[in-house]
Amino acid sequence: MKRRFVFSVVLAAASAPGFAADSLAATFGSVVSANGSSQLPQAVRGRWQHLGSWQVADPNAPGHGFHDVYTQPEAAAYYRRHGRFPDGAVLVKEIRAIRHAQLTTGAADYAGDAKVWFVMVKDAIGRFAGHRDWEDGRGQSFRLSDLLGESGTGAAGKPGRCRRCLRYYSARSGCFR
Repeated sequence: MKRRFVFSVVLAAASAPGFAADSLAATFGSVVSANGSSQLPQAVRGRWQHLGSWQVADPNAPGHGFHDVYTQPEAAAYYRRHGRFPDGAVLVKEIRAIRHAQLTTGAADYAGDAKVWFVMVKDAIGRFAGHRDWEDGRGQSFRLSDLLGESGTGAAGKPGRCRRCLRYYSARSGCFR
């Protein structure tokens, strides 16, 4: 009786809308809709694997801010075993504003509010051929706000400099090959 109850609770939690994007099997349906539009998964910072961080300190550089990259725990484990991301893997890149303050330890730079979110999804079988946000086996969407002085969603609405960076690093890093 006790085991059945625990299993039911775990199953209910795993199928809740907030957790659906955490599963590779649920990517196409929770993060990506049937028509190919994608959205930012919920609670990425709290539940997903953090892959790395860096800071672009030059205020005149595109992408000025603190950069953090996340993926589903299952996708990170798969990558460690196989050296590549599986179908349905989602990479989320968050760029946060740089804040400066005089703290008790001295002058400090730290991450402020999120300004830009990029979402890239691996589609190994070409589900969305011809869709404006899907190319080369990956889908891209973003939430772009005042960090770059522009706004929009979807790859087609992305400013040219954002598309150039995504293509450049995708081609060189092979993140979704």
